[in-house]
Amino acid sequence: MKRFWTLVTVLMMVSSFNSFSQNKLTPAEEKAGWKLLFDGTTTKGWHVFNNKSDGAAWKISNGELYLDSSEKEGRGDIITDSEYENYELTLEWKVSECANSGILFNVVEDAQYNAVYLTGPEMQVLDNSCHPDAKIHKHRAGDLYDLIPCAKETVKPAGEWNVAKIVSKNSHYEFWLNGTKVVSFTMHDAAWDEMVKNSKFKTMPDFGKAKKGHIALQDHGDKVSFRNIKIRVLK
Repeated sequence: MKRFWTLVTVLMMVSSFNSFSQNKLTPAEEKAGWKLLFDGTTTKGWHVFNNKSDGAAWKISNGELYLDSSEKEGRGDIITDSEYENYELTLEWKVSECANSGILFNVVEDAQYNAVYLTGPEMQVLDNSCHPDAKIHKHRAGDLYDLIPCAKETVKPAGEWNVAKIVSKNSHYEFWLNGTKVVSFTMHDAAWDEMVKNSKFKTMPDFGKAKKGHIALQDHGDKVSFRNIKIRVLK
């Protein structure tokens, strides 16, 4: 019995630590230059692309920023207030069953663009088990959407947290998912232009042209949750 209650105490301590550590920076992270993009309680630092709505459908509960797909109002992709060029971005995401979303970068906010994907490439967020996109090559979780597939599938099932990382340095990019580098590529060269020409983005003249921009979390109509969104600017 004593061992049982010792185990219970340990589990409670671990649970308490995990809850406390969400959306927080350690002293080592602060020293290394990391910044929180989500404080766990507000949407400060984010707004709906082109201010198309007040973003009320993006809600917060238990330290999670999530899209309430049942809401009719306050919808839309949300983007960071600031723009970024060279950085390391980490976050955790989970989706509901058969859900779709995405993390976009180098997004240009301008009235001439009515969607974030017209300028910003995407790291796909998806339930690979049953969403229709999972049947399409280069449309699965962790892929550089419609351009480069993951080298290895590491995504976790719907309802479980995935740890994603995007590293951007002088037009070279790496995608990491659950501790594994899954995609690596270079933008703004002849090979990039050729790849775009052979994708669904070929009719979008400004896609993938910007060298810096906003980071976006996609409203694809399904419930998706994010937490521990952190960024470190690289020199």
